[in-house]
Amino acid sequence: MGRILGCSLLALMLLASPVLRAAPEIVASGLFKDRAMLTIDGEAQLLRVGEVSPEGVELVSSSSREAVIEVDGRRHKLGLSTRIAATYRDADVAEVRIPRGSDSHYMAGGSINGHPVTMLVDTGATLVAMNVHDARRLGVQFRNGRRGTASTAGGRVDTFVVNLNTVRIGGLEVRNVSAAVLVGDYPETILLGNSLLDRLEMSQEAGVLVLRKKY
Repeated sequence: MGRILGCSLLALMLLASPVLRAAPEIVASGLFKDRAMLTIDGEAQLLRVGEVSPEGVELVSSSSREAVIEVDGRRHKLGLSTRIAATYRDADVAEVRIPRGSDSHYMAGGSINGHPVTMLVDTGATLVAMNVHDARRLGVQFRNGRRGTASTAGGRVDTFVVNLNTVRIGGLEVRNVSAAVLVGDYPETILLGNSLLDRLEMSQEAGVLVLRKKY
């Protein structure tokens, strides 16, 4: 009888105990004003400020630079592609997840030589490419580059091939990246071409472009 009561008491204690669960793995895939695309345990979810995901992740605030989330009463800041896991430490493998835009393009936020930029992922571009105005804004000394020409919608234009010190996309940084500076207004958006993409692992998952650093 005492043994049965002991087992019953143990069962009641187990039922009354809180359910232990691992904190979800969270990646900031896209950051916008008052909205954020969070990949939670592998599932992309667009949250607005104040919304809580089914996993219990609340978006407290968001801008194009960072988001603040709350999980189990703890707040965390996330930059683009920053990942937190159950231990709330950065993941060992650096990766960036870029959601496909409504125009089917992939736009990535990052920096060139330390200056913030927005870049269009273009697998058809041999090099990272930018117009002369962006190059000047970023402090790129293109006049010292190798001269050439390129064909654009407006005709052939002069180009300068240079090396960029650093190109960063979220938590990924690549050094000494070849780039073309085109004299004129084309391209309107900096193109993230194969001189950088070939140095990363690239895949697609349900409309999200995943970039990982090669090791």
